[in-house]
Amino acid sequence: MDTVVVGLALLTATSWGISDPLSKAGMERGGTPLLASIVVVSVSVIGYWLSLVLRGFDLFALPFWVVGAFFGIGLVSTGLARLLNYVGVERAGASVNSATVNTRPLWATILAIVFLGESITAQGIVGILCVVSGLGLVAFSGGGDITGWNKRDLLFPLGAALTFAFGNVARRFLFTNTGATPLDAVALNELAGLVGLLSFILYSQRGQLRSFFQVPRQAYAYFVGCGVFSALALFGLFAALERGQVTVVDPLSSPTSLFAILVTALFFRQVESITRRLLVGAVLVIAGVVLITGPQFLTL
Repeated sequence: MDTVVVGLALLTATSWGISDPLSKAGMERGGTPLLASIVVVSVSVIGYWLSLVLRGFDLFALPFWVVGAFFGIGLVSTGLARLLNYVGVERAGASVNSATVNTRPLWATILAIVFLGESITAQGIVGILCVVSGLGLVAFSGGGDITGWNKRDLLFPLGAALTFAFGNVARRFLFTNTGATPLDAVALNELAGLVGLLSFILYSQRGQLRSFFQVPRQAYAYFVGCGVFSALALFGLFAALERGQVTVVDPLSSPTSLFAILVTALFFRQVESITRRLLVGAVLVIAGVVLITGPQFLTL
């Protein structure tokens, strides 16, 4: 197994695991999910486009349809998915949200079966059962935001997982059929997400832009930190997908929720509760993801 792919996938899991608790801390200090989304994506855009400038504009050597495809994917998998993710963090808590978003490979598998005609193995079915059982435990765990949350709040991280899954499947197709690099892809994705989020803010907050951005500096500090780790995670994922197979990358990048639970337990116990059922549910989801996306030993 390529050790670089392993390292990149684990970088993705660790960075995403750290980013969600940081966003929750920012929202506890006066920020909002929409502000978190725009700050996080802005940090990513600055970093990635600066890297493109230093490397050279190979991006513009790509066919127009490839640039347009990555931009379109970014509107959904970066803009919409990020917003849904941070709404989930605010309502249910970083630990519960992360465990739910971790179901992303399940939805990617379903999309591949429906639209690409791929088959599923007995092992994949067992994995799906593990994911569903894990989600059930998470929903009734009693963990997450200490002020309480409604089970309907899980619709936000589930929506984020579905849109992230769509983006992963589409990007993998483009990587294998074009000359695009991970830096090209992530720069276009984040720029598209920024354009989409800014457009939404200008429409929804018209006449209230000043008050929208007037939040304590502490909130901005946490959101910027979240943006740095989120950018590392996204680039690690794209680079791993370019070098390795999805069946290797997805399982290795799946322990995100365990890192989120660990960071929350160590630093943010004052705003979130970590219960045994939440931990077991997160482990079941990860086990299911590994069974679905990893090497298949049990066939129908």
